[in-house]
Amino acid sequence: MESAADDYRIQSFDLDTQMLLKTALKDPSSVNLEKVSNVIVDQSLKDQLFSKEAGRICYTIVQAETQQNNGNVFRRSVLNRLQQEYKRREETRGRSRQEWMCYVSFICNVFNYLKVNNMPMVALVHPVYDCLFRLAQPDALMNEEEVDCLVVQLHRIGEQLEKVNAPRMDELFFLLRDGFLLQEGLTSMARLLLLEILEFRAGGWSLSGTAHKYYYSELAD
Repeated sequence: MESAADDYRIQSFDLDTQMLLKTALKDPSSVNLEKVSNVIVDQSLKDQLFSKEAGRICYTIVQAETQQNNGNVFRRSVLNRLQQEYKRREETRGRSRQEWMCYVSFICNVFNYLKVNNMPMVALVHPVYDCLFRLAQPDALMNEEEVDCLVVQLHRIGEQLEKVNAPRMDELFFLLRDGFLLQEGLTSMARLLLLEILEFRAGGWSLSGTAHKYYYSELAD
């Protein structure tokens, strides 16, 4: 179990919390799943690496709970916390851009992993879109890290999101195109990232080999 736990990046927790998470991963009914969900969300909001992995942990615990007693306590607890954080997202962004981007990464990661009958969770579609739209506003496009956060999420879940609500994806990309073409003061890196994601979607959510080589050699430089 040690190596499996390492895969989920839980080594950064204290020993008691590591034990709680390890138990939740294999025997969820024996622990307080609301507490587990709060531990995972709290860590996701302050640890960017963990926020990118947390969806997998949530998926594993949800699967284990379903198989054990057909329960959904953990999933409901995670969704409740995501909703609470969503309601104060603007306040969070004003206080800490880092925490805000961790939240976006986490909710997108959960959207990517948690499915109902192999379909994305409807409850997350609008909140995820709203977060991405916030990252596409002019003040956020001036922040290279927020542009990078937006592009990373669109690479990961853009195609799934478009399938469940294509008109909103069109609207989002109108904003990104206008930002790329019209907004003054963008850094050259922000422009490159925006151009890459515009081309990525135009290519059916993929890049040609030539385009991939071009963008990633530029990004490496």
